[in-house]
Amino acid sequence: MSPLQPQHTLAVPFASFACQRTYGYASAQELTNGTHQSILHLTERRHKVASMDAVEEVKSRLAIEDVLGEYMTLKRSGRNYKGLSPFTAEKSASFMVSPEKQIWHDFSSGKGGDMISFVMEVEGLDFKATLELLARKAGVDLSQYQTGRNADTSKLKERLYEAHELATKFYQTQFTRNQGALRYVLEKRAFSKKVVLAFRLGYSPNNGTALMDFMKKKGFSEDELQKAGLATKRYRGLGDMFRGRLQIPLMDAQGRVVGFTARLLEDIPNAPKYLNTPQTVLYDKGRHVYGLHLAKEGIRKNGYVVVAEGNLDVIASHQADITQVVATAGTALTEMHLKALNRFTGDIRLAFDQDRAGLAATERAIPIASKVGVTLSMITIPEGKDPDELVKKDPDAWRKVIENHQYAVDWLIERIGGQLDLESAVGKRQFSDVVLRVVRQLPDQVEQDHYLGVLAKHIGASKQALERKLQGGEEPRTRLKAIKADIKMDKQAIDQLKTQNQLLCLTLMQPAVRHYLKPITYDMLSDESAHQLLRFLQDNPQFAGDPKESEALRDIADYVKILSLQFDELYRQHELLELRNEAARLQEKLIKQYVHDKKQPLIEAMRTANESESQKLLEQAKELDNLLKKL
Repeated sequence: MSPLQPQHTLAVPFASFACQRTYGYASAQELTNGTHQSILHLTERRHKVASMDAVEEVKSRLAIEDVLGEYMTLKRSGRNYKGLSPFTAEKSASFMVSPEKQIWHDFSSGKGGDMISFVMEVEGLDFKATLELLARKAGVDLSQYQTGRNADTSKLKERLYEAHELATKFYQTQFTRNQGALRYVLEKRAFSKKVVLAFRLGYSPNNGTALMDFMKKKGFSEDELQKAGLATKRYRGLGDMFRGRLQIPLMDAQGRVVGFTARLLEDIPNAPKYLNTPQTVLYDKGRHVYGLHLAKEGIRKNGYVVVAEGNLDVIASHQADITQVVATAGTALTEMHLKALNRFTGDIRLAFDQDRAGLAATERAIPIASKVGVTLSMITIPEGKDPDELVKKDPDAWRKVIENHQYAVDWLIERIGGQLDLESAVGKRQFSDVVLRVVRQLPDQVEQDHYLGVLAKHIGASKQALERKLQGGEEPRTRLKAIKADIKMDKQAIDQLKTQNQLLCLTLMQPAVRHYLKPITYDMLSDESAHQLLRFLQDNPQFAGDPKESEALRDIADYVKILSLQFDELYRQHELLELRNEAARLQEKLIKQYVHDKKQPLIEAMRTANESESQKLLEQAKELDNLLKKL
């Protein structure tokens, strides 16, 4: 037995369909690299058709708790969220939402699924209309994922990569010919030729169509240039997106150019100082981490990453051989940014401005970091300076500032406390409002308790009073969307669905009770996902999480995640003997429900049947009775 497995409970990596630790099992990180990658591949690439690519893109950009939270009030419960079911008239919340697994399950009705299935239920929409609704919310252009001759997304992406690579070379050539750009980069910014080449800096001519003319000669169409974000419609027609600017290529983690940040070099009234590539098939500012392709080794070597606000801060740091520095689009740090960085380190240090916007950005980032599972800390830069200035003046001072980082929650408490009068009642209220808003979103109860103590000491209030405020002072209520669909469920159908799923979750996660599936047949189960899982478990009775065998579950990954969530909530603390007794009870109940349902039409048919027909009906009833005798 693997040392990662407890004595009785299977270390099935189903919870790692969402790459999370489940209670009592090995986490995805603790599994071997091969198994971990196999599970990631199974969940991330299980949909190969174009429409499913769109589904995954939409789901990756939206948080399930935010989507469902528009229709119902959700409260954090450990790693998950809990609320009253919109499908039943329950009085005790049993509706669970797992942000890590991106699924929901309603214990009162037995229903469950992903954000799409939920919106389909409550809005009464079909799949297509639901996907369109959520795509608008996520900012996803579904036309990019349509199948057909004119919408082959993979071919389009490759074509746009080629366009960006060629545009980068064009801008680099123009850079060497423009004295103003050279003076700004080499003299004012004091960047070396080596770092200029490494980051592929360039210059966009200011004549309006220079890049377009060049790219057309190389075989690119106007439509392709627009889709790449290299050309845009202006009042005189189509023209270059960037003109008269320093071009800073934006590259993905593999070093491929996906877009540009362009800095104005001349003082032009009302013109934006920085201009970015608009969102395209290749570029999404909510995902892109600038400089990551050159920072990966530095991050691994140092064990942490510094996130700066500006691209030029990154370049200056790399020139000083401080290569573990990257940047995002200003202070808009997203979950996808943190997930990308978490592949290399869980120690993330922010070098944001310490103004009001920086404080607000830090407050937003703390719960996101907790959700992703990274440690977030802040770097305090001397007032009036940014990393670029500090690096040019004294690289060692920048290194010391980076090393002198402070845990983000402590940093936030210190900064906000310094701005308020903590001797006054108003100041204490305002201070506790902000800090408790952050503490409430921390998933770890020990950490919550620690900061309640810190806050009580700061404002001279009792910890008990703060605990009451923490529990009672939920986030301001938002107006919930109306549930449009008339959702009605038969109580017997609900009970059968719950029995079925509880038996399957037990036998999936605990091989020692899998033999209770032997008498179960497909027609005892209510849906195709359950049929497929039953078939898999009966064909693979010794299944213990092998990634090759798991490929057979590719199409029902969400259903498997729902069952793992059920197991966590219902059975994670039970001993093996208790699980055996529960499996036996559920098996008996499921078969009795099946027999009862099958006998009802037989009884009705007996009332009008002749002797020959009655004999056949009695034989069918006897077969059903035999199922009960075997229990």
